[in-house]
Amino acid sequence: MEKKKSRPIQAPPGHPTPLVGETRVQFHNNQLHLLVVHESQIAVCDAQLECLRSWYPRDSLSAPISSAIYSCDGLSIFTGFCDGAIGIFDADSLSLRCRIAPSAYISSSLSSNGGAFPMVIAAHPSDPNQFALGMSDGAVHVIEPSDGETKWGGSTSQDNGAMPSIPSSSALNSQPSETPSR
Repeated sequence: MEKKKSRPIQAPPGHPTPLVGETRVQFHNNQLHLLVVHESQIAVCDAQLECLRSWYPRDSLSAPISSAIYSCDGLSIFTGFCDGAIGIFDADSLSLRCRIAPSAYISSSLSSNGGAFPMVIAAHPSDPNQFALGMSDGAVHVIEPSDGETKWGGSTSQDNGAMPSIPSSSALNSQPSETPSR
């Protein structure tokens, strides 16, 4: 075994150093970039582990990050937060395309706890706009844009960097957790 490179991720402003907690990584389809996920940030690094860009929780997405993954085409990053919110980011710029409130996909009748959040996100292998969430309460949700939109963030541009929240669960395909039949 040969170790090519090792480097700690940079702590965001106001975060204690060194960072503690789980750090997850995923190679981009181009095999040149690496997504680095920590509760304090998402970062895109090159193969030499130089940080190309990073994003820290703030504003409407201020909770710690619970999970993140590239979409199958590598153009988006689906990011879950510990308050249940989901952020969909442009993979190149890390600009927020869409914010999904937990109320859009978690039914109040299903979640007696109210504190459920995405523990893991799985990108659909061929549909770049669909992903599944494995929740902290054991539920599984499949999420995709509403029928009127073909991709996340819609076709209209947003000013001030504010992206729309998806207002109702009718816009999402939410499926309860089931054991698949074989």
